[in-house]
Amino acid sequence: MELKRVVVTGMGALTPIGNTVEEFWKNLLNGISGAAPITRFDATNFKTKFACEVKNFDPVDFFDRKEVRKLDLFAQFAFVATEQAIQDSGLNLTTLDPDSIGVIWGTGIGGINTFLEEARNYVQNNNVPRFNPFFIPKMISDIAAGQLSMKYGFRGPNYATVSACASSAHAIGDALNLIRLGKAKLFVTGGSEAAICEAGVGGFNAMQALSTRNDEPETASRPFDKTRDGFVIGEGSGALILEEYEHAVNRGANIYCEVVGSGMTADAYHLTAPHPEGLGASKVMQNALCDANIKPEEVDYINVHGTSTPVGDGAEVKAILKVFGKHAYKLNISATKSMTGHLLGAAGAIESIASILAIRNGIVPPTINHFEDDPEIDNNLNYTFKNAQKRKVRIALSNNFGFGGHNASVVFKDFE
Repeated sequence: MELKRVVVTGMGALTPIGNTVEEFWKNLLNGISGAAPITRFDATNFKTKFACEVKNFDPVDFFDRKEVRKLDLFAQFAFVATEQAIQDSGLNLTTLDPDSIGVIWGTGIGGINTFLEEARNYVQNNNVPRFNPFFIPKMISDIAAGQLSMKYGFRGPNYATVSACASSAHAIGDALNLIRLGKAKLFVTGGSEAAICEAGVGGFNAMQALSTRNDEPETASRPFDKTRDGFVIGEGSGALILEEYEHAVNRGANIYCEVVGSGMTADAYHLTAPHPEGLGASKVMQNALCDANIKPEEVDYINVHGTSTPVGDGAEVKAILKVFGKHAYKLNISATKSMTGHLLGAAGAIESIASILAIRNGIVPPTINHFEDDPEIDNNLNYTFKNAQKRKVRIALSNNFGFGGHNASVVFKDFE
């Protein structure tokens, strides 16, 4: 069968470096770090005392107090970014068929704040079971997708993707494929995460996954740098409106770009570490390019997973060299997590937005915080260190890899 074309017609972002797409993009290009001392809880006794928090966010600016009590922070973030994306898309919801619109939303952890709060209350109440009736509906990972469908009346396919840090990239890939197959005309897709709490930071600290550069948090996320010592945890949300091409044209939509392919693989190797040779990462990029009918030498920019972990960054470089060969040296590569921190299940969504805006504006955001070359990786690649670089970006690839060995790549193309 002939697959439908899919385009992006709206975007929304709530991030550690900007609470709108415009602010997010401006600060990306200016190399602004979102890392700062943690304010959400007292981190005095934690190995890591900083994070990339969303700033100047007050739930009562967006929800009434009754709604706030029913929504975990990760779902609040999802609502705010989605409303931005719908407004940006120019959708007139009263004229659309609600059965043809779906929501696929990614999150790696979901309502961890709610779980922690309820567990704490249980212990403080001498183990008397007085749980909030909204405990389970606030906590479960699918609830953001469900709540969004209820708010807007969307009755098409509706579910959550949960694959750790690949969650929202998987959500975008699924939305792409369902529209291609004619299962829906339009999807709200993306992801959100809000895991900056005692359990989130403490759990990642126990794994020795987080940077402990407490004296200089703004420079702690150092992708591809010899001195990198772990990722910086972030939070927030990214939302995209994916739409069938003819549907978008018929309503006169503004089209940002085309989504032309996706790939999904597993490392089948380790709970938390990537395959050291990047086998799953190379295969997922190959699959995405094949799905898009794109040759490696046609790609201009890769927004890499680039978490600033000692093993992960090197494995991704090996994968890129395997897939792109000599063309790898003509690419621009950048790790925007150096500025936003790692948004876990929401990373793929905001990094897809960064990739789309690189295409739209002809400029590649930088990888900041480079101080010393790592002799264990190829330093001849263009990592877009320190400053944004202008170039024509016709095709961009966005990579995300998650604990459990989950890999996802999405291919974006300038709209023709």
